[in-house]
Amino acid sequence: MFLVRNVFHAKPGKAKELAAILINASKHMHKVGVKNTKVLTDVATTFWTVVLQGEVEDLNAYVDMAKIASKTPELGEAMKGYSDLIDNGFREIYRIES
Repeated sequence: MFLVRNVFHAKPGKAKELAAILINASKHMHKVGVKNTKVLTDVATTFWTVVLQGEVEDLNAYVDMAKIASKTPELGEAMKGYSDLIDNGFREIYRIES
C-alpha cells in the first residue's frame, strides 16, 4: 500500500477555493482506486499550501488512475478549474509499512 500526497501551492488568496474543489473531488476518488483521502491546509508551512492525500494499492494502479479518472464524469466535473488556482506543486509517494 502506498500513500500519495499531492502538495499544491495555490495562488495568493486561492487556497480555500482550491481546498473546496479538492474536498468535493475527494468524494469521488474511491471510484478510481484512491482510499482514505484527506485534504489538508497549511498552518505552519509555505503560505497557501493545500495537500490532497490518499492511499493506493500499487503504483501501477495509481498511474492508470489518470486514464480512468478522465472517464469518470463526476470526478472530472469536480476537478474543473483547479489548475487555474495553482502556482506550483509536487508529489510525494511513501510505502506504508504499518
